[in-house]
Amino acid sequence: MKTRIIAISLFIVTLSSLSFRSADKKSSVKQRRATDPNGTVYIIVDKSDYELSVYDDDGWYATYPVVFGNKDLGDKLMEGDKKTPEGTFRITSKRVHDKWHRMMLLDYPNKDSWAKFKQRKAAGLIPANAKIGGGIAIHGTWPNDDLVVDDYTNWTNGCVSLKNEDIDEVNEYLTVGTKVIIRR
Repeated sequence: MKTRIIAISLFIVTLSSLSFRSADKKSSVKQRRATDPNGTVYIIVDKSDYELSVYDDDGWYATYPVVFGNKDLGDKLMEGDKKTPEGTFRITSKRVHDKWHRMMLLDYPNKDSWAKFKQRKAAGLIPANAKIGGGIAIHGTWPNDDLVVDDYTNWTNGCVSLKNEDIDEVNEYLTVGTKVIIRR
């Protein structure tokens, strides 16, 4: 009987701490202005805050929680490091994706990415035979796996991942050519 009471007590304490933890997390909060975006829309991904914020001609429009690849959140150095690149990019295509719900491909590597990569290679910061990589996108999660965003689980290979309902919403007003700024 005592064992059962102890087990139930531990279960209740665990549930309480989980509820408090998720209520305290920024990623459980989605904010959005009541009106539709106005004029030119662009996004800023802030890696240190795990947020994707949307701006338009009137200023701030919406903020969504996101996750990335590598836990250290540094700038992408080379293919395979699972880091999310920093810089200014453009959305080059949008499509439904069979694994990650929706995908908005970015123009990584672009001219600035190549310049940083070559500079780092010349300085010996990355191996001489390293490749720059590619295929960086903003996308959803596996089906029914939005919890990875709430738990700050960096799981991608360098992409930016949103909850599926959030990527659906963002997809409505981001177009091919939209500017994406990724910073730490």
